[in-house]
Amino acid sequence: MAGIHLLLLGGPFAGLVADYLVVAGGAAGGYNGGGGGAGGYREFTSQSLSYGTAYTVTVGAGGAGNGTRTATGGNGADSVFSTVTSTGGGGGAGDQVTSGTGGNGGSGGGASINGTGGTGTSGQGNNGGTANSTTSSCGGGGGASAVGGNATSSQPGAGGNGTASSITGSSVTRAGGGAGYGDNTTTVQSGGTGGGGSGGKGNTTQGTAGTANTGGGGGGNGFSGGANGGSGIVIIKVPSTAYAAFSSGVTYTFSSAVSGYNIYSVTATSTTSETVTFSTSPSVDYLVVAGGGGAGDFDDDS
Repeated sequence: MAGIHLLLLGGPFAGLVADYLVVAGGAAGGYNGGGGGAGGYREFTSQSLSYGTAYTVTVGAGGAGNGTRTATGGNGADSVFSTVTSTGGGGGAGDQVTSGTGGNGGSGGGASINGTGGTGTSGQGNNGGTANSTTSSCGGGGGASAVGGNATSSQPGAGGNGTASSITGSSVTRAGGGAGYGDNTTTVQSGGTGGGGSGGKGNTTQGTAGTANTGGGGGGNGFSGGANGGSGIVIIKVPSTAYAAFSSGVTYTFSSAVSGYNIYSVTATSTTSETVTFSTSPSVDYLVVAGGGGAGDFDDDS
């Protein structure tokens, strides 16, 4: 019988053990203000997952800088894998924010004027740095492993350093805070290790954005608003006998650099409803089309 048959290999089996890293989007720096806080950083090892279950996966975007001196830079967006949520970084304070306080987030944003740094989330990041009370030097954004630097009369605060992970087989540092802005009398300050953006200086040097897929905070900037934060990332490491199938809105890369493991680095998701499902064989679609019937004899007796 002629027909078309579609078969999808794989299905629900016993559980598997996975390692994963979830880094949220970093925040933008403030306009003439503090550095953006890094995205929240959470890493887990030897966690139980189930085959055949669709797990939510979301990569948080970096926060957007804005041209409003009375506001903080945009917070980073949250990143999610399964039941784990890492919180987006807190924006750096603009120089006309009334309290001068940086935004709260995974790591806190740096302060402006006489303010204090924003508060980081416990287990994910650190607080932002304070501003100097006598100059326009602003505080650095917090990083995953260190608080943002406090500003002095001669220089803004540096971004707090990020945290290194070898989940991909190589040590990579992520989630560094952005540096604060300073006027023309100060020195340019560096962002934290792990993708934090450097700070701006007066009208001579622009602050830089956080690095994509690190969750780094953007630097405080004096040109047209704070620099953008860097997007986050979700990395999932499973045994080489397990394979991931992602929904259509997921952008990812695959690596087998660590012997015995499959490593999936998710760098972008188009919605907050994207998923990943694991099976014991690659997802392979087969299309089987049966042969057509033979043509009958044609006898024209006319």
